[in-house]
Parts: sequence; structure tokens; C-alpha cells
Amino acid sequence: MSNKKQEPISESFIQIYNVFLFIIAPVTLVIIWQISSNTGLLNKNILPSPKREVETLISLLASGKLQGHLLVSFIRVIKGFLIGTFLGLSLGTCMGLSKTVQKIFTTLVGVFRPIPMIAWIPLLILWMGITETSKVAVISIGSFWPVLLNTIQGIHSVDKKFLEVASTLEKKHVIFSIVLPSALPSVFTGIRLGISSAWTSVVAAEMIAASKGIGYMITYARELSQPHIMLVGVFTIGFVGLIIDAVIQYLQKKIIYW
Repeated sequence: MSNKKQEPISESFIQIYNVFLFIIAPVTLVIIWQISSNTGLLNKNILPSPKREVETLISLLASGKLQGHLLVSFIRVIKGFLIGTFLGLSLGTCMGLSKTVQKIFTTLVGVFRPIPMIAWIPLLILWMGITETSKVAVISIGSFWPVLLNTIQGIHSVDKKFLEVASTLEKKHVIFSIVLPSALPSVFTGIRLGISSAWTSVVAAEMIAASKGIGYMITYARELSQPHIMLVGVFTIGFVGLIIDAVIQYLQKKIIYW
């Protein structure tokens, strides 16, 4: 009886301990940051204190400016990410399943993949103008490559023993019952990297040509020498990215339950 009563206590203790491990590093960093600001080790005109950042965050939230910029960036990210993911999954699946298709696109992938995403921004602005289309295109390119490469890798890494066992089945059954389910973990890794790249892309695009969005807010604050607003924008991107990554991990556990 005593052992049964102690099990819930031990489980709750483990949960509290895990939460402690997750927050100890950021909390310690904030404490050191605040102490350094109070003692003058850090120049507050260059790196404002955490207290100033919290005050700025509350002010931006109260005025609705942060939500407005974040919503614009978030919509752009979702559009570009969905397009890039769809194209990456489609081409990656075809290249992974067909050696002929892979040979056709290998050279193009090898040439275009090393090009930094930010290098496309001037060209896309020249072709499409300073419009939503050019920004969505930049995000699509940024999220396309991680999904493409991880999809190909996932299909190629399918255990050959599974394929040997399924050799008596029709090809479509092998693809949908063996190959694609086995490749899903790698595909989700590509999706997680893709959404991270999408946020990087949207900020870069908004810094160069935009009148709204988190990237624009950071650039405009830099021009006005307002590092406290710049840091709020940077941290907002990080927190939103963390939340999105956690959602993708949750979906991954639910979908790839085996």
C-alpha cells in the first residue's frame, strides 16, 4: 500500500524536476543579465536590462503594435512554409522513389542548394516587386530545401529488410505501407528545420522590403536607435519559433505513434 501511495508523489517530483531543468538555464541567464546591468558591466544604451525589456513588451502589447507585426509575419510564414513544404515533399518523394528523377534533378539541386536564401531577395524583388508575393516566395525557398533533403534521405534510409519482406506486394502497397511510413521521422525533421528556416527568411525579407512585420519592426527600431524594441522583436521570434516547434513535435508523436 505504501508503495502505491508513493508512486504519484515520485511522478510529480520527476515532472517538477524536469520543468526545473528546462528553465534553469534561461532563468540563470536573465539573473546574470540583470545583475550586470545594475552594476554597470553592460551598457544599457546598447543592451537594455531585462526589466526594461519587460516594460517594453508590456507597452507594445498594450498598444497592439507587437500583435499587428507578429500577425503579418505569421501569415507570411504559414503561406510560404506550406508552399515550400508541399514542393519539397512532392519533389523529394519523386527523387527518393525514382533513380531517373533523382538523376535529372541532382545537378539542379547541387547548384541551387548552396545559394543563401538572402541572395534571392534582390532578384525576387526585381521580378515581383515589393509585394507579398516576393516575401512569400523567399519563405518558400527557405523552407523548401530542408524538407526536400530530409524527405529524400528518409526514403533512402528505409530498412532493406522491410523491402525484402514486402517484395511480394504490389508496388503501390510497398510505397504507402512501407516506404513512406518509414520515412516519416526524417520528413518531420525536415518540417521542423523548414519552419525554422521560414522564420529566418521572413525576417530577412521584411528587413529589406516591408512596411509591416517583425523584421520591419526590428529594422525600424535600429534606425531610431531603440535596442529595447529590437530585442523584443528578436525574443518574440524565438518564443514563437519555440511554440511552433513544440506543436510539430506533439503532432509527430501523435502521427508516428509506432
